[in-house]
Amino acid sequence: MPPNEWFLYLIRCSGGQLYTGITINVERRFDEHKEGKGAKFLRGKGPLKLVFQQQIGDQSSALKMEILVKKMSKASKEALVIKGTL
Repeated sequence: MPPNEWFLYLIRCSGGQLYTGITINVERRFDEHKEGKGAKFLRGKGPLKLVFQQQIGDQSSALKMEILVKKMSKASKEALVIKGTL
């Protein structure tokens, strides 16, 4: 069985904040966030909108990319959303 492919995703909160996360199933994880499960940061900040997702590879690569994106400025993250790819 091939290893799971990991994705990096960004969610926009109603206040404009961007949340960055990783998962192997973006749709399921986004649904969990909308239901108030998972990241406490997103609770009460809906409606939420999935604005970016990209397949990264293995979990290690996804974790490294998540750290890099979380360190980016808001302007750089907005540019990422507009560009649609890393």
